Amino acid sequence: KKIVEISKSEDFIGKIFFVENYDITLAKYLVQGVDVWLNNPTRPLEASGTSGEKAILNGVLNLSVLDGWWAEGYVKGAGWALKEERTYDNQEFQDALDAITIYNLLEDEIVPAFYDQDKKGVPDLWVDMIKKNIAEIVPNFTMRRMIEDYNNKFYKPQIKRTKELESNGFKIAKEIVKWKSKVLEKWDSITILGAEYPDSNVRPLVLGEKITVKLKLDLDGLAPEDIGVEILFGRKRPDDTEELLYVFSLKLEEVDGSIALYKREIPATMSGVYDFTFRVYPKNKLLPHRMDFPKVKWI
Repeated sequence: KKIVEISKSEDFIGKIFFVENYDITLAKYLVQGVDVWLNNPTRPLEASGTSGEKAILNGVLNLSVLDGWWAEGYVKGAGWALKEERTYDNQEFQDALDAITIYNLLEDEIVPAFYDQDKKGVPDLWVDMIKKNIAEIVPNFTMRRMIEDYNNKFYKPQIKRTKELESNGFKIAKEIVKWKSKVLEKWDSITILGAEYPDSNVRPLVLGEKITVKLKLDLDGLAPEDIGVEILFGRKRPDDTEELLYVFSLKLEEVDGSIALYKREIPATMSGVYDFTFRVYPKNKLLPHRMDFPKVKWI
């Protein structure tokens, strides 16, 4: 509503158009009649941006934030991109920066490439970009690619997995059920006996220094190999940890009865102040992936 009102002001009359009842029929006309598809969503709120996908199939060059489909599709020399990372937390500041970036791209790269023509009136650079767009981006956004992905990533692995579970009278399936039952019975009994990690609030980490982290658990009947332990590094902000930076797996260091010590030495790849947290999860080589048994204990 606010944008509609602004579009009626003197500065914007004739410059903003709203297309009602937008559908594939209208899209056909749009993607055939445009040279640059500009899309500048607010990061990271772009659901996909499928109109831009339709545009590339018609040789249209995209200028967009690296969000939605363009984060996957962008190829240098076959369109233009605004970086995915935000520079400012303040949205007004970020919008102003994006606007300046877009204008600079238009003035310094896009417009010159479009109007720089040879003696026959052909913009060679522009045509080269269209060819690169069709050759290197388009094949990744076709129905064939989608079907191949479903087949190779889901259907074939699931067929293989089903055969494995059914073989030898469902031997593997029975082992998994037995193991999951044991873990579920003992999961809430896992006790944290101690955790060691650097307090970067006292002293910021220095680039290259070795950090030793440890976690001691009482597994109460579970085997040490039934458990995976990780430490997560986050970027420190005034009130919260907003960005996950690194995840490292800890290795089993020693076992004393039901007590297991996990340890890892990690080189600091960035200086500064971090937040740390451990997570413990069930681990078994028979599981196809971790989310097959979505239990986790945060420390």
